[in-house]
Amino acid sequence: MTLQKLYSYTRQCINQFDLIQDGDKIAIGISGGKDSLALLYTLAGLRKFLPQKFEIVAITADLGFGEFDLSQIQKLCEELEVEYHILKTDIADILSQKIQKGTYCAMCAKLRKGAINKLAKEQGCNKVAYAHHQDDMIETMMLSLIYEGQFYTFGPKTYYKEADITVIRPLINIPEKQIIGFRNKYNLPCVKNPCPHDGVTRREYIKKLIAQISRENPGVKTKMYNAILKDKIYEWD
Repeated sequence: MTLQKLYSYTRQCINQFDLIQDGDKIAIGISGGKDSLALLYTLAGLRKFLPQKFEIVAITADLGFGEFDLSQIQKLCEELEVEYHILKTDIADILSQKIQKGTYCAMCAKLRKGAINKLAKEQGCNKVAYAHHQDDMIETMMLSLIYEGQFYTFGPKTYYKEADITVIRPLINIPEKQIIGFRNKYNLPCVKNPCPHDGVTRREYIKKLIAQISRENPGVKTKMYNAILKDKIYEWD
């Protein structure tokens, strides 16, 4: 996928779901993976082209799981003229004390997002952008269905009253394979996730399950995504 196509996908999503308004200051959550770096690229570029005038900053939460070299991402932010903050946390220690067995993805995600939201507010941001793509949306729906017994997934835009911040997801129209193509074409400086549970989570199982279903039923992911949008199984705001 070319940068121009990434711009096109993202602009379409922003317009479709009314994600960005004049005067917004948006914190981009940077995990170090391909998705968040693609989001960084597209929002940094779209500042010049969208009619809405907005600012962006980038934030990475270092959870404390081990070595996490972010120097290349720091360099990329400088090249894109994006202010970058690395937030040191003790989330890994908190998780090890609270959860002795099994994975702790849900609590980790909650603590990480809470830390990012807090810093975003301190930086004067009214929105946080996360790089969830189309496959993430489908996988979350399947996770909720299989493990929680409910038909639910996240929406493109959610306002969190307690934090007084709006979360937006400008990449949800983009299939993951397109982002992989963008990563490969532009040699994104991805950083490996130091989490000890990376690759062995329920989400990884669901990803493999959907891949198997897709091989046997071509086009099924598009149908799932269209069903989510058509039936609006989440709150939009």
